[in-house]
Amino acid sequence: MKKEKRGNIILTFVITILAIAFIAPIIIILYNSFKSKLYISNSPFALPNSESFVGIKNYVNGLAKTGLFKAFGWSLFITVFSVLIILLCTSMTAWYITRVKNKATSMLYYVFVFAMIVPFQMVMFSMSKVANMLHIDNPVGIILIYLGYGAGLSVFIFSGFVKSIPIEIEEAAYIDGCTPLQTYFKVVFPLMKPTTITVAVLNAMWIWNDYLLPTLVLPSEVKTIPMAIQYLRGGYGSIDMGDMMAMLVLAIVPIIVFYLTSQKYIIKGVAAGAVKG
Repeated sequence: MKKEKRGNIILTFVITILAIAFIAPIIIILYNSFKSKLYISNSPFALPNSESFVGIKNYVNGLAKTGLFKAFGWSLFITVFSVLIILLCTSMTAWYITRVKNKATSMLYYVFVFAMIVPFQMVMFSMSKVANMLHIDNPVGIILIYLGYGAGLSVFIFSGFVKSIPIEIEEAAYIDGCTPLQTYFKVVFPLMKPTTITVAVLNAMWIWNDYLLPTLVLPSEVKTIPMAIQYLRGGYGSIDMGDMMAMLVLAIVPIIVFYLTSQKYIIKGVAAGAVKG
């Protein structure tokens, strides 16, 4: 019992240190957003005082320089619709390839798994060229591109969960006269709620914070939040750190709120998606 108690104390200590390591950068960005840019550069870890505190000046200046509200609208549009189409298409795909057992579905499953391990940097230039040729280098077309890149992990997680659903539930729906689509939307999809929220959170965090893909695909007049914040970088590497810190705070608040409201489903969904068939 003493060894077990000692092990729990050590584990708690390690987890606490890790939590501090993850939370500390957010806290540092938050209090630096209220400091003058001079004091941020000279003493980034010092708390604001009477000399360094500038109130909401950084927020006002940052909003004026970046046009963050417009960028917020584009980020929200792209993130919401990308996540929705990823959830719909990948959950249906996972259900189909899990329930229909043949060589084609097995091959399709491994194609999705393989897609998870292909680095984006390997295909980004050819992808941007193809996107331009197909005229999907726009806010609507990038949703389809995100579907392609988000499908691998999403199908993998959904497939694991579908394997845990008793086939008898679906057979009962068929006996009651449900079509395959009715069975999916009325029986299977509601059972996927924990996994659906998990996949939604993972993809929303990725798409909301993504900088590289929108930069390669979107036209210059369309900027997401990461792209808008990047414009605070001046010539020769100069950066207004005060404005940037303020805009970073505004950028991460929505996704943190979304994560906190959905976190109770995360572990449950991941655990359900890890079931082996």
